[in-house]
Amino acid sequence: MIKTGDLYLDNYNSKADIIVNQGGTSSGKTYAILQVLFTRAINEVCTISIVGQDIPNLKVGALRDALDIYNADEVIKEQLTFYNRSERVFTFKNGSIMEFNSYDNEQDAKSGKRDYLFINEANGIPYNIYEQLSLRTRKQTYLDYNPDSSFWVHDKIIPLPNAELIISDHRHNPFLSDKTRQKIEALKDKDLDLWKVYARGRTGKIEGLILKKWFVLNESFEDKKLIGYGIDFGFTNDPSSLIEVRLQEGELWIKELIYETGLTNQDISSRMEMLGVSKGALIVADSSEPKSIEELRRLRWTVDGVKKGADSIMFGINLLKGYTINVHASSTNLIKELEQYKWKVDRNGDSLNVPIDNYNHAIDALRYLVMHKFSKKGYGKYTVI
Repeated sequence: MIKTGDLYLDNYNSKADIIVNQGGTSSGKTYAILQVLFTRAINEVCTISIVGQDIPNLKVGALRDALDIYNADEVIKEQLTFYNRSERVFTFKNGSIMEFNSYDNEQDAKSGKRDYLFINEANGIPYNIYEQLSLRTRKQTYLDYNPDSSFWVHDKIIPLPNAELIISDHRHNPFLSDKTRQKIEALKDKDLDLWKVYARGRTGKIEGLILKKWFVLNESFEDKKLIGYGIDFGFTNDPSSLIEVRLQEGELWIKELIYETGLTNQDISSRMEMLGVSKGALIVADSSEPKSIEELRRLRWTVDGVKKGADSIMFGINLLKGYTINVHASSTNLIKELEQYKWKVDRNGDSLNVPIDNYNHAIDALRYLVMHKFSKKGYGKYTVI
């Protein structure tokens, strides 16, 4: 086989049912997945479907890469019986098939079954088409995309327990020239947001966001120091939100534990016990809910309240902006808030130094804890009670 890199090994060795490859430009994610699929086709009898937004995109993208791999590898050539150019199908001597297709609608996607599925540039394909294809896939599904913005993969796939997120960038591609790497890294001096997407494979953000220095990671945070929990109470329309906060090397590592409407304080207490929250761990809440705080205290939880003042929101936001925030991939509602929490704008569309009063329940929970732990004494109009 031709030369492979770490990204090939990460995908090949994954035991997950769904392997999500989020990568910056020139990370080699598509190439690595295709190498994995060629290996599967040679080592076992299987049917492989590679699906793109449309045939023209496939021809200049995944199919072109597949032909490059085939033409450069004598082992693949030896194991291949035929490549049908018009139908875009590789047929192998052992009976394996690798086909390249696109589907116009959900009904079309119901035809055929496969062992392995590869959704190339998944952000160009509707979720309902993916769902029908995935339902008819027996073994593993691979997805890749450039993370220009959040889409259905972030909400519906990454949080699943049987999914693995692999984030890559140009540094993972062993075949890239130094000149190309330098060009990609030069984005940092021109546009930091573009650099995060294309040079580091991080999900793009919309304009006007209040908190920009945050990243989604799909790894355990258990080795980071736990500093406490933030809670924002809700009930009918607003969710109750509990956020776990850890600190290491000056960065915050946060995870959404509860985000749900209709929870009584007894419900919240029961959930925290089920989640393994220690009753001795610090929980910081909004002091405008003294009844809820007292009820949790009577249930033997260690709860402090932060009293909000005239500038407490901006004070807390400024504290948060001073940290790199690492968000666990399972925190789907928190991620949605971070992607939507913006400054208000005036009639001319100019940004005001006032945050919108929306998409902030989990963020408020985080803000309470950070204000309590990291503010300087006497700074900011708030009090811990």
